[in-house]
Amino acid sequence: MSFSAYPDPVAADAPIGIFDSGVGALSVLRHIQARLPSEHLLCFADSGHAPYGGKSDAAIIERTLAIAAFLSTRNIKAIVVACNTATAAAIEALRQHYPKLIIVGVEPGLKPAAVFSKSGKAGVLATASTLASSRFIALRDQISTSTGISFLTQACVGLVEQIEKGELDTPETVAMLERYVTPLLQGGADTLALGCTHYPFVQPTIEAIAQRESAVPVTIIDTGEAVSRQLERLLQQRGLQRFETTPGSLQAFTTGSRDALVSAFAHLLNQHPTVTEMPAKTAA
Repeated sequence: MSFSAYPDPVAADAPIGIFDSGVGALSVLRHIQARLPSEHLLCFADSGHAPYGGKSDAAIIERTLAIAAFLSTRNIKAIVVACNTATAAAIEALRQHYPKLIIVGVEPGLKPAAVFSKSGKAGVLATASTLASSRFIALRDQISTSTGISFLTQACVGLVEQIEKGELDTPETVAMLERYVTPLLQGGADTLALGCTHYPFVQPTIEAIAQRESAVPVTIIDTGEAVSRQLERLLQQRGLQRFETTPGSLQAFTTGSRDALVSAFAHLLNQHPTVTEMPAKTAA
């Protein structure tokens, strides 16, 4: 279904769709709930196809359009691509398919990293796919040219899988983070941008490593709040923000394990929404 088939205009009471390859959606969801507590939200965790980081652009575009088609059957008024990899690979295709829909993606935090850095070096933790994308490279080069900031990048292979399993502070995850974060700090980075929406859930460990390994304070950039601000601005621009005093509803869907997503909501956000487990081929 394309958005042009929706009733026009869309009602402010319509829900907002949020999706990621897995539980990373929850790190963005919490910022949206804090800023826009009245909005109805549909959260789709595509854990049955996670991680996206090792997939081709074509595969990521296919999953993105499939999930958008599923969410569009719920008459959404906006969609948040709460995944850096999917934003880099598929957001332009998504906008072409749904030209009337409010679409907000997640950027890897390079601009705020440049603003906060005092050393002139900023680290970026992301998936290999995000770092190799033309969108990321163009943004990195543009900001480096305009600010003089050097970006030190690190592909965090395997980290998404650890977070998906709920292993946020196990010895294996801590060792993995030490391997990825320490070289950036030793290279002089005083700012670390979390270029994947899964990574805020291991931010306490990253902060602990930074405190131990860096001689200067290190700023950690989580772009979830910026996403919520952009979403609010676009909703207001189109007169679609919901201003009811009653809190918005939340429904969740996953192509992975229902029990795993229920547990993630409970442990990460202390929330208990209705979670529906979908076949992995859903909307494929």
